[in-house]
Amino acid sequence: MMKSLQIGAAFIGVIVGAGFASGQEVLQFFTSFGAWGIFGSLVATALFAFLGMNLTQLGSRLQTQSHQDVIYHICGKFLGTAVDFVITFFLFGVTVVMFSGAGAIFEQQFGIPSLVGNLLMAVLVIASVLLKVEKVISLISMFTPFLLLAVIVLAVYSLANFDFAAADFEAAAESQSAPHWLLGACLYVSYNIAAGAAMMTVMGGSVKDEKVAGRGGLIGGLGLGLLILLINVSMMTQLKEIAAVPMPTLVIANNISPVMGWIMSIILIGMIYNTAVGMLYAFTARLVKPDTVKFKVSAGIFGAVAFASSFVGFVTLVGTVYPLMGYLGFVLIGAIVFAWFRTKKVKRESKVLSY
Repeated sequence: MMKSLQIGAAFIGVIVGAGFASGQEVLQFFTSFGAWGIFGSLVATALFAFLGMNLTQLGSRLQTQSHQDVIYHICGKFLGTAVDFVITFFLFGVTVVMFSGAGAIFEQQFGIPSLVGNLLMAVLVIASVLLKVEKVISLISMFTPFLLLAVIVLAVYSLANFDFAAADFEAAAESQSAPHWLLGACLYVSYNIAAGAAMMTVMGGSVKDEKVAGRGGLIGGLGLGLLILLINVSMMTQLKEIAAVPMPTLVIANNISPVMGWIMSIILIGMIYNTAVGMLYAFTARLVKPDTVKFKVSAGIFGAVAFASSFVGFVTLVGTVYPLMGYLGFVLIGAIVFAWFRTKKVKRESKVLSY
């Protein structure tokens, strides 16, 4: 059970980044739809649990060390090539969003120009990727439990101090990243699965027991859904204040106390760094063999391009890049569902033959 819990925690760590922890993603894909956003949260929870369970099980079954093995297994060579390209491209896109998110925190919380935040994060991430990043990522992953605790505090505070009847759902309607709440929930799951599939399959591959791996994916999906619901509820109580800001959870944290605002800022920066290092490393490693001079040069170049691209703006990036990748990620979800039905069919046929 302990191994399953570790996989579940790692699953949450892979998905949680600047957009999620800041509340901006939840605002655009859930809270902006008002009460329907609650139903969207439940749909997302079920999908994350199902898809996470299947990806970790596939990784365990194939004992994979790369997402390529699983992608080609469930999609075939032709479609697998396209899906692999989408995942690889999105790894770079998420890196750009992380850099921009760091700038948004520095500007909103500390009054420092976003350029400084973008630059500091880019330099730190590139330097980490040039070194051995495994220990660094492991160290920064310790921020995840603190994020969970902070989100619970925000939710309890919001529920205890605000009246749902006074919530102005129209205040956030312009933030909607999809024309319908159900599509918004599915898009949210889709792009996160596209980004997290690589690491989830590798985590599954580290375990020989499919049940242990699958249980870890299930736990991670349910835990992620709980976080979405808590952040969603927290923001529903303060829509007028958070509708137009890039970091909604920081506003709520500062409403509790300036100290809580600083703590939340540090947690967000840690999560951004963790995600950015992992994404830039995975993107570079997919294109260039690690531990080579070419890898280091390429990481520097890719990081510089991501830094230059981050000035589009954090809110704009979340609202455009993520939905686009979400639509493309539906292909991956469809392949996972098809593989699940295919596996069930094979098991039924094998049982019939055994009789």
